Amino acid sequence: QAGFAQGFGSICPGRLQRQLSIGAAMALTKEEDIQKMLVCKTHLGTRNCDHRMKRYVFRRTVDGIHIIHLGKAWEKIMVAARAIVTIENPADVIVASQRPYGSRAVLKFSQYTGTHAMAGRWMPGTLTNQITTKYLEPRLLIVTDPRTDSQAVKEASYASIPVVALVDTDSPLENVDIAIPANNKGKESIALLYWLLAREVQYLRGSLPRNQEWDVMVDSFFWRDPEELMRQDEMEQEFQAPWTQQQQQPAARKGHHRVEIVWCGATPA
Repeated sequence: QAGFAQGFGSICPGRLQRQLSIGAAMALTKEEDIQKMLVCKTHLGTRNCDHRMKRYVFRRTVDGIHIIHLGKAWEKIMVAARAIVTIENPADVIVASQRPYGSRAVLKFSQYTGTHAMAGRWMPGTLTNQITTKYLEPRLLIVTDPRTDSQAVKEASYASIPVVALVDTDSPLENVDIAIPANNKGKESIALLYWLLAREVQYLRGSLPRNQEWDVMVDSFFWRDPEELMRQDEMEQEFQAPWTQQQQQPAARKGHHRVEIVWCGATPA
């Protein structure tokens, strides 16, 4: 017993110091993450509120919009990341989003975590119909909106698959096991939530040190409108057109002078 007590006393200080350093790092990142959530308007809910979502509501504005408690949202992101890490094969996790604003975020999340992304329309029978060629047997399902992705949530309940969902104040919580309360309608909010989830998964897996910032920007998770990209390309072409004309005009003038000089030399006396 004396040897055990001596060994325990020698191990505990180092382990305690390491735990304290990790806790301090997590406290610092929590404050920074909540500031990012405020910028991306993750705290803005809707005018309607489900009775099961009242525990996540901080207050209600004069306009009737419910404000989501960002501290609870951050804690639920940490819980969801731990649920994802417990699955040995990342490909057994499906991330689905029928909402257009979440399609790019889902693809980026799967790129950095190794999960299986399903952006766009959900094929009915993916989790229940074994005859189909796209039949899958995942161990975890992540959806962007339980109302928009209701078909996926329903099939997961039939197959006894746990569900992680981004839920707003008016979202239904049937068959949802881990609810992350947040604004799931804005493209910035959705992108930030998937970015935080992907970063925490990498922290827990050990592929990224917790005292080091992730070099991937949140902007890469943002959904981009194809028409807006086309307009940007057109504006860039319009800005480049005068510059190219200015570059071509001096060359044309030089060539014109050269032709005149040659012609003068070629005229007979």
